[in-house]
Amino acid sequence: MPSLLNPSRPPVFCPGCSHERSLHALDKAFQELNLKPHEVVIVSDIGCSGLFDVFFGTHAFHGLHGRALTYAAGIKLAQPRAMVVVVMGDGGLGIGGAHVLASCRRNLDLTLLVLNNFNFGMTGGQYSCTTPQEARVASAFLNNLERPFDLCRTVAAAGAPFVVRRSVYSDDLSKKLSEALRYPGFAVVDIWGLCPGRYLKTNPLSPKDVDAMVEKAGFWNGMVTDNERPEYGSAYAKHLGDREATWNWTGIEAHLRANLRARHGTIFLGAAGERVLSAAHLWAMTAVRAGLHVTQKSDYNITVMRGPSIAEVLLSAAPIDYPGIEEPDVVVALAREGVERMPDMWARLTERTLVIQGEDVPVPDHAARKIVVDFKKMGISRKNRAMASLGLLARLSGIFSIEALVQAAEATLTLSQRDASVLLLRQGFEFRATFEESV
Repeated sequence: MPSLLNPSRPPVFCPGCSHERSLHALDKAFQELNLKPHEVVIVSDIGCSGLFDVFFGTHAFHGLHGRALTYAAGIKLAQPRAMVVVVMGDGGLGIGGAHVLASCRRNLDLTLLVLNNFNFGMTGGQYSCTTPQEARVASAFLNNLERPFDLCRTVAAAGAPFVVRRSVYSDDLSKKLSEALRYPGFAVVDIWGLCPGRYLKTNPLSPKDVDAMVEKAGFWNGMVTDNERPEYGSAYAKHLGDREATWNWTGIEAHLRANLRARHGTIFLGAAGERVLSAAHLWAMTAVRAGLHVTQKSDYNITVMRGPSIAEVLLSAAPIDYPGIEEPDVVVALAREGVERMPDMWARLTERTLVIQGEDVPVPDHAARKIVVDFKKMGISRKNRAMASLGLLARLSGIFSIEALVQAAEATLTLSQRDASVLLLRQGFEFRATFEESV
């Protein structure tokens, strides 16, 4: 199989950096397993190891420092047949240590490579959780006061069923990486190497010295027998009735029809307890099931049953590269709290925007078209306004039929919510005879 490295971004590290050896060892392992670029997801952390995602021509995700395993878990659960590889340094290991321990307990089928060069190389050579106590680093004596973290002993104690420790100069590194990739569970590979840009300036070491350090710390060769157990994703599927894992990189097959050729942005302005986010989610899921591209952005206070609840849902027939809604097509004003949360928006509205406004919800002056709905007169309680407004929104926008909305509700809502929500959708769709329209 050909290399999975990105031909348009040849790897560039500091001269002598051991990360490049790890990169090529991983690429060799990919080739040994005959993996294709679309079958692999590289999830990288912050730091020099974070360059891996651009140096491979695979799927990639680059996130916050120490959080790479959390993104990887979501990706793996959504795409269980993908080969998800997490790459982080010893800096990310220290920052995201709790996520490492959680991954050990969970045993999801991920492969974690820790490129361990004993310091925060990118930020100046400060000590990390693996810096030896006798090392001289940019953060003065602080490493002298702490024992270095033994990754392999820790993850094994936390439940990792496959653990490897090697020097980056080991002849069998790519072989061990291949074994880790094949292992059906959480596999950790602790790769010790050198940082010539920072660490080596005050701690001269040779590759043989690194080999000796690994030998002294102890080799780990793979299976940890006491930790063997069912892989999390398989156990999860079995718990749900052995559903077949999905493998779909191209999206969800459209089952519904939508009448939309451009972008359509809706902003829901409500209050806590009014099911604003649930209604927005149903609007979004209807679009997904109709083959549209969708983003949903939500905003609410951490308090319960108090404060604003806002959702912005952007639908598009084309891929969405920017999820912001600068000029909404529709604003659904359901509660004062939500309206007051976005005071600057109203002055920017033009006739292009339609405002669906609750009769008892004051809004600032604006130039948009307006429809006032007396929810109270219709017998719609505050907690049901958002859901009922979807029916009206569907009819006024013409994007979805009421039957499409109902089908999406029946497919996505829980049984306890389904019947009542469908009734509200239909009730909202029939608002025509009672609303007041101006402009």
